[in-house]
Amino acid sequence: MRVVVAPDKFKGSLTAVQAAAAMREGVRAAAPDAEIVEIPMADGGEGTLDVLIAGGGKPVEVRVAGPVTDPVDACYAVCDGVAYIESAQACGLGYVEPTPWSALAAHTWGVGELLAHAVDQGISDIVLTVGGTASTDGGAGMLQALGVVVVDAAGNRVGLGGQALTRVRTVELAPVRRRCAGVRVRVATDVTNPLLGPRGAAAVFAPQKGAQDRGVTILDRALHAWSSALVAAGAGQVAEIPGAGAGGGLAAGAMAGFSACLVSGFDLVAELAGLGPAVARADLVVTGEGSLDAQSLAGKVPVGVAGLASARRTPVLAVAGRVRLDREALIAAGISGTRALADHAPSLEHAHRHAYSLLREETAALVRSWSGPVPGPA
Repeated sequence: MRVVVAPDKFKGSLTAVQAAAAMREGVRAAAPDAEIVEIPMADGGEGTLDVLIAGGGKPVEVRVAGPVTDPVDACYAVCDGVAYIESAQACGLGYVEPTPWSALAAHTWGVGELLAHAVDQGISDIVLTVGGTASTDGGAGMLQALGVVVVDAAGNRVGLGGQALTRVRTVELAPVRRRCAGVRVRVATDVTNPLLGPRGAAAVFAPQKGAQDRGVTILDRALHAWSSALVAAGAGQVAEIPGAGAGGGLAAGAMAGFSACLVSGFDLVAELAGLGPAVARADLVVTGEGSLDAQSLAGKVPVGVAGLASARRTPVLAVAGRVRLDREALIAAGISGTRALADHAPSLEHAHRHAYSLLREETAALVRSWSGPVPGPA
């Protein structure tokens, strides 16, 4: 039997690489003769870099500005001449204690520094992943780090952070276009939210970053001002493009400054990892993530993996920290069976602390229970 294990990270507990190793051990315990292929996965958000480096990408370390005050040690990965820049390395939510203040003050200047470093190294093909950021600044900080001038009605420079954008009146994009001429930038995301409004970056994502109702209102107003300034600068109507709101509007800033295109984060990582051909040869696929819930249906790893497997009618099992989808939704997504670590631990804290061993044990139990006895080797 050929088994592919292709999990995402279990946020706060295991990287995707660690999760794949635990799942491999679980499958091995249940099916000692199975041929097992490990393919740690990501969807273009936080954790993508871990997967790329584990797959042979060369890490490049850079000290950059963090999302609020202190500098941070970040890195990006280079694979076959392409630089993969994970925004969360510079402005990730993990660098701050989410508060109403940090939600308004966080910026993306450090992301611009990572881009500048890659461009200065002569790299002309860049993939920017935008998940897990602490900021809602529309990518303004990123562009300012690359030379873009942002001023208010009095001609004064506008500072960093989403709240500061409430004062923006004029944007000069020529510096970034000169500096990045000839550089292709792709933004990897599976989020389809626009920049503005009730489904926009502020309304949907800022509360996760510490913003309260007043903060959400301020940030949405700031992003409206930013969008208007970008249109006046000749960037076009990027705000309503599906996905423009990804990364607190980082995607919109990238489209405005670099004429970036949006690509599926899951599809990008799957292609790099060779997931499609591996699944095509598999008899069983095991996947998972920290929380298998409604958000998983919008392009997250387990559902993406199941979509690839469904074309071959290959069964897919999923082990997650928690499972919040009912059986009907799971079957519709192409997932035949699940187990949740939280259901087999005395507390959520215990599940986090012992995630590796629990994931190994629950993977073994799920594979053993799959359609009765496990077949022998192919």
